[in-house]
Amino acid sequence: MSENAGSGRRVSHSLMGLEAVAKSVTVPQTAFPGSARAPDSAREVGHVIDDLDLTEFTSVAAAYGHARYGYVVTPNVDHIIRCHEDAGFRALYRSAEFVLMDSRFFARVLRMLTGVRLRVCTGADLSEALLSKIAAADDPIVIVGGEDADIAKLALRYRLTHVHHYNPPMGFIDDPLAVEQCLQFIESESPFRFCFLALGSPQQEVLAHHLKSRGVARGLALCVGASLNFLTGVERRAPRWMQQLSLEWLHRLLENPQRMAGRYLIRGPRIFRYLRRARFTQRKATLTRA
Repeated sequence: MSENAGSGRRVSHSLMGLEAVAKSVTVPQTAFPGSARAPDSAREVGHVIDDLDLTEFTSVAAAYGHARYGYVVTPNVDHIIRCHEDAGFRALYRSAEFVLMDSRFFARVLRMLTGVRLRVCTGADLSEALLSKIAAADDPIVIVGGEDADIAKLALRYRLTHVHHYNPPMGFIDDPLAVEQCLQFIESESPFRFCFLALGSPQQEVLAHHLKSRGVARGLALCVGASLNFLTGVERRAPRWMQQLSLEWLHRLLENPQRMAGRYLIRGPRIFRYLRRARFTQRKATLTRA
């Protein structure tokens, strides 16, 4: 996410009265790393994962429409760890309408250690499929996060003519007024076909949950992290053979060791501690599910 203050399209609403409205925006503080609350790591934690692969969920997303609002989360190892350590983050996940396993590595480890088989639908593959196969040229697409030039490149690549982009400033999630501006921008572009929240976790999940709570937005929102960076070339995705061997994490580590070492080498191994206290439930997602 850019450090520049909102380099994308700005919300056109007057700021008058936003401060009063922003007071009603309560960002769940336990959803963030470094919370003063002790890790909730001793208890068993249940995880609900939709039993859908890329092909099946692409069909679900294509038929979703914009009569209602729902959001998609894509758990990886880091998110599973956060669910075990933070009750606030678990609540954000449980509020999601669709939970799609993003990590081939985690799915492989879980199968080896427990025999549980989870089908994978990565955020990167899903984003590419929705933009290339489902979105029509004139469908309203909202993108939150990323630089103007990169989003313009994305729109050109997929021949999209109604892309509405907003890039909030770094650290905006700690500023209720900045959060409110971002929410109002998304709502002003509703109903949308898809809203890609490309902000990283837990910022994107916090926004997605607020949109649901406020009840204004209509359409399908997707918490996709860095997925759009792979489509625009900002980041290089792992070669196909590494993806199939569940080694995308290693590729990202080698590409950017300074940024990824803490996540993959220090924080990541905690997953083996939590697997003993994890319970996974697979569900078949339907359009009629509330």
